[in-house]
Amino acid sequence: MRSVGKWLGRILLVLVVAVIALLYFGPGYVERSRNSVIEHDPYPVSPEARALHDTLIVGDWHADSLLWNRDLLARGSYGQVDIPRLLEGGVAIQAFTAVTKSPSGQNYDSNSAEASDNITPLAIAQLWPIRTWDSLLQRALYQAQKLREFENRAPDLLKIIRTRKDLETMLDLRERGVIMVGGILGIEGAHPLEGKLENLDAIQAAGYRIVGLQHFFDNELGGSLHGESDTGLTEFGRSVVAEVENRNMILDLAHSSPQVARDVLAMTDMPLVVSHSGIHGFCPAKRNFPDDLMQEIAATGGVIGMGYWAEVACDRIDPAGIAAMIVTAIETVGEDHVSLGSDFDGSVETAFDTSELPALTSALLDAGLNQTQIAKVMGENMLRVLRERLPAE
Repeated sequence: MRSVGKWLGRILLVLVVAVIALLYFGPGYVERSRNSVIEHDPYPVSPEARALHDTLIVGDWHADSLLWNRDLLARGSYGQVDIPRLLEGGVAIQAFTAVTKSPSGQNYDSNSAEASDNITPLAIAQLWPIRTWDSLLQRALYQAQKLREFENRAPDLLKIIRTRKDLETMLDLRERGVIMVGGILGIEGAHPLEGKLENLDAIQAAGYRIVGLQHFFDNELGGSLHGESDTGLTEFGRSVVAEVENRNMILDLAHSSPQVARDVLAMTDMPLVVSHSGIHGFCPAKRNFPDDLMQEIAATGGVIGMGYWAEVACDRIDPAGIAAMIVTAIETVGEDHVSLGSDFDGSVETAFDTSELPALTSALLDAGLNQTQIAKVMGENMLRVLRERLPAE
């Protein structure tokens, strides 16, 4: 019996070690495979482009970096965004968007809201607090908490933007030579509200200022671009949209059904955002709204964020390819309505990370854009919308 007990003890020890190894190495392995950067030689950056880039206010509407367990204050060897690489890339404003649910078998055509959720096992494996394991609201609040903790550890490098005053303070510091990043929080789909309008209070109090309505599935607010119903806003969705407008938050139509977008257009009077997408005339994919709908969104004073991954750019994902898409976007919606919306760290493969954004500036110059157009696309258009929509204090 003593021998049997010894073997059981050894088996238990092996199981414990295996579980610890899975929890320690597993999430990093998953992210390495999900957020890869294609190996490449350094992209050319002309002296003119470098000088121009150093003068720009660069802003990006969408990165999912808070989903993962990397320390964003350390320069990572994988993934696409962290604070050191944002600083290297000259980024002044980065939207950090909370992903809280993702359907198993996720695709761009049709997903069931009842499909098993990919984020639940990831949250458990990454040892997120137990409260997040079965609550989408708590997952959003935890990701906001993570960004606040990064800010608390390095307030000289990261400032969370909640108000116009915060924004102007950060820009003034940068103007005086302080190299730092302004982070703004967004939710990717409003399902963390869990069907309750009062939960918007908690989302707002946590620092969220950008509200996406849908992600890859239909939810309580209406149809997703990738759902099963292709419907517009529900009554609950209309109440949320009205509250977002009243509270000086920013409404994001990325992943919403075309009918949801049209319903929002009909009931609001504010600049609207499609945070991470492409242009249908450049890449005729379902993920990209038809050009006429993008033009209606632009007519609100809003902006379309250009993504850097294959499905929105039809595989032209190096800086020259993204620059070509931006040129088409300017031709389609106008130079005042095009922004950057990378979708970095959003389970997409890219051809460059955020530290390499000077190469995009160089590619835009090579594509024939002038310095004024480049400044608008790289950040000024985003800055205009933030100044118009953020609360004063």
